[in-house]
Amino acid sequence: MSTSARERATVAAGGAGTVSAERAAEYRRRGWWREETFLDDLRRRAREHPRRPAVAGRRVAESRTDTLDYAELNRLTDRFALALLELGVGQGDFVAVQLPNRWEMVPLIFASIRVGAVIIPISPICTEEELRHRLGLTEARVCVTLPAWSDTPLAEIATRLKDELRTLEHVLVVDGPVPEGALPFHGHFVAEEREEREGAAARLDGLALGPDDPFVVLFTSGTTGPSKGVLHSQNTVHSAVRGYVDAYGAGEDAGDGGGWVAAVSTPLVHYSGFAQGVLAGVMLGGTVAFQDVRHNEALLDLVERYGATLLYGPPATLADVVASQRAERRDTSTLRHVVIGSAPVLEELADEVHAVLGARAHSLWGMSENGPVTTTRPEDPEGWAARSNGSAIDAMETRIETSRAYGSTGATGAVGRLKVRGASLALGYHRRPEAFAAELDEDGWFDTGDLARDDGRGGIRIIGRARDAVVRDGRVAPMTELEAVIGSHPRAEEAALVGLEAPGGQGPGNVIVAVVVPRGGRGPTLEEIRARVTGAGHDARFLPDRVELLAALPKTLTGKVRKAELRERYAADTAPA
Repeated sequence: MSTSARERATVAAGGAGTVSAERAAEYRRRGWWREETFLDDLRRRAREHPRRPAVAGRRVAESRTDTLDYAELNRLTDRFALALLELGVGQGDFVAVQLPNRWEMVPLIFASIRVGAVIIPISPICTEEELRHRLGLTEARVCVTLPAWSDTPLAEIATRLKDELRTLEHVLVVDGPVPEGALPFHGHFVAEEREEREGAAARLDGLALGPDDPFVVLFTSGTTGPSKGVLHSQNTVHSAVRGYVDAYGAGEDAGDGGGWVAAVSTPLVHYSGFAQGVLAGVMLGGTVAFQDVRHNEALLDLVERYGATLLYGPPATLADVVASQRAERRDTSTLRHVVIGSAPVLEELADEVHAVLGARAHSLWGMSENGPVTTTRPEDPEGWAARSNGSAIDAMETRIETSRAYGSTGATGAVGRLKVRGASLALGYHRRPEAFAAELDEDGWFDTGDLARDDGRGGIRIIGRARDAVVRDGRVAPMTELEAVIGSHPRAEEAALVGLEAPGGQGPGNVIVAVVVPRGGRGPTLEEIRARVTGAGHDARFLPDRVELLAALPKTLTGKVRKAELRERYAADTAPA
């Protein structure tokens, strides 16, 4: 990216955060930051292994799988890049992509890098208000979307917003009917072999993003207000995915890359699918496999067909996968690592993953601002994933800042606010530099907003969000662990805990309410929940006082529970059961 384009993008990002020259030099010396980019990785893999599968995208409803090898992905990257140029996209512009897990997402990532544009992955379940916020905040010039998703007319909404937002010039629709004012995606991006035109390569020369340029905006959950756009460079992402793959022995397992085959259940518009899935795969020269809709029972089909060595997903997904394997066995002999993120790993699930899938379960913790920060590793004790969220990847550091607000500061396993710093930290919040700066101290430590304790082996165990903390008798309730235990009850789909103020103003958190989504119409009773919590070995002081059944938990686009809504909903009656 040219200096002027870099300046435009940085200004648009609200003066994105920087690190000192000394620290940046250290990151480069350690190999966490580099002079190459993910586009360089793609070109190298296309030269070395042109026919190796890069992408396998399953279309569940259509019973088909779209595949791209490295030569095809490289060629489509140039084709898509030239298509972006013809739409007027230039260096420093922003390109929004609102798609499920489909193959088109992958060349769009690399085409944006190729023309010097910043990509904005957006979930297809985004509401009109949230889409307006994302497109308006980034001043996206192009939006790629679907005709509809879950009965929401995405293309109509995006086209309507094009008339409202002055910077949004083009809406392109993937498959299906195209509303007036929009363009067919495949007709513009895929049908014409622009890369074969005379002078095509010259048109793209000198445009690509550099490793430190703004590269992607990933939106946060927005549990307490409008979502923040987290801005990353390729280097901040590279340091995270490098640490992620190294933690599982990618050098040993992958060799020249052919041994790294990841089946990813999470959306490609989230950090885990975007970076740990697509970009990690291309960086290693491996294969990433995914499906366009949630169909957990079929994930093992991808594992068997493509010889996946790693499977990534949240606990509920992996529980479904284990149950599916018990019902219909697939060949999972290639599977070595099952990485579980977003919630605690229960010992029962870790044991079942090993017994049924023949793989080691790992627990991972991270966030959009940093990517994967901690993970358990193959060399950890057996079953450690059920006791820890692991230790920091090489490029990151963690620190637990205790205070009396969260109990005793000197006790073993004292709880405190989790802070992190390192090469994977984002450049900043797009157009909200003050919000990002507010979470940083003078030494570069970023306040994650989570509470954690030391796991006893140099790693961490996440307790829950600080703003949702419940303190009883000077001890913080391990909210995430309790929610996992309650949510694993046979008559529960999932659960959330909230602390409410007791009658008479005795203080917040005196009443613990378990909000449960029942499985099969009938949820567990309070007595059954208490018995399950006690049976899992948790302190009796943290037993729920009430249980409330709810058809679905209110959630953000990234799947986080809106606990403020639950507290408001159940605050009217806080008398213990």
